[in-house]
Amino acid sequence: MGNINNKEELISKHNKYIMPSVHVSYKEPLCIKKGEGEYLYDLDGKKYLDFYTGIMVIVSGHCNKKVTDAVSAQIKELQHSTSFFINIPVVELAEKLAKITPGKLQQSFFVNSGSEAVEGAINLAQIYTGKDTVIGLQHGYHGRTLLTKTLTAISVWREGQTNISNIRYTPNAYCYRCNFNSSPDRCDMACARYLEEVIQTQTKGEIACVVAETIQGVGGLIFPPKDYFKIIAEITKKYGGLLIIDEVQCGMGRTGNMFAIEHYDVEPDIIAMAKGLANGFPIGVFISTEEIASCFYGPSVSTFGGNPVSCAAASANLDYIFENKTIENSKKIGRLFEEQLMLLKEKYKIIGDVRGKGLFWGIELVKDLKTKEPASEETEEILQYCKDEGLLIGECGDYFHVLRLGPPLNISEEKAYEGIKILDKAISKLNFK
Repeated sequence: MGNINNKEELISKHNKYIMPSVHVSYKEPLCIKKGEGEYLYDLDGKKYLDFYTGIMVIVSGHCNKKVTDAVSAQIKELQHSTSFFINIPVVELAEKLAKITPGKLQQSFFVNSGSEAVEGAINLAQIYTGKDTVIGLQHGYHGRTLLTKTLTAISVWREGQTNISNIRYTPNAYCYRCNFNSSPDRCDMACARYLEEVIQTQTKGEIACVVAETIQGVGGLIFPPKDYFKIIAEITKKYGGLLIIDEVQCGMGRTGNMFAIEHYDVEPDIIAMAKGLANGFPIGVFISTEEIASCFYGPSVSTFGGNPVSCAAASANLDYIFENKTIENSKKIGRLFEEQLMLLKEKYKIIGDVRGKGLFWGIELVKDLKTKEPASEETEEILQYCKDEGLLIGECGDYFHVLRLGPPLNISEEKAYEGIKILDKAISKLNFK
């Protein structure tokens, strides 16, 4: 712990040396010292069941032995290289990704983060198509670089300049708050079909790409209906664009499939991923077909992209996922979550909607079921109470009014029930019946 002796000193120095724009949760910031499996421990030794996993990153548990052993071995052999040279970990990881991604996706470009992966994917699409117009989805979140922040369509995450030109936005499939005042059983997917209206009225009639999170995480755990992406893909292709799917948060088995887009029977032209890929080690990658990738010969480089240590971590993490069948466990425990969270919805009027798959769940809280006014303050209270009782969950949505739950994919039924019980107690204690 170096020369910092207690949490008061740690908080004081954080406030002094870290920019205030770095968001910190809770009334009294949580000061973490250790992680193990599904638990985090603070500086006082208090244990927390982690249903937030570093914003959906720790898919295989904190300090997973297989991952840390691979990192320990790799860091003693080769800590850093450059993409101008070739090393074993990056090539082995690229081969594994080619085998598990849908369709003909085969060639990877490694970077440091999800933001860079999305930005790199867009750059590739623009080079391949010779077009520059990019279309994103309302409520989408893609990162903090200038381009990805501009592409983000949530006002609170757009502070500062967002002046990249030729970016447009099309409606997402937010069925609980439908832009077209309809419902999935009678809408004929108007939200998806509106993409054509956007292209015909806001562009020259040709586009480089459409960029979409399969499941919008920061936007509020928004799950599109089954046919949404089929229609989006058809329209995108019709106007000469590529479909870029952002799996930074919802990939790596979190929804019960390795990639969430596999629930929709659509083959993307490019997938961007990060977060859970290396179970906590910094990495990002975008992967495309050989045909698309071959349009760009560079030169291009990422100084730390494809770092051998991060690649070794990611490769070991993928091995752990398959060897321990954690995706199957995500499906199994996901059914438990669905059952228990729907019971909470019936029990508490503050819960307007419950949505999710696998171990990726959102609970939208509203002050009134008819008006659907976001219950932002109540969401904060529930988060605080859960933390006090030893459970960590997140919040998301335009008004920070959606509870975000995403435990490690190897969590047991016992721990899943334990966390949901604490959540139930939190809502009950705050009298939200």
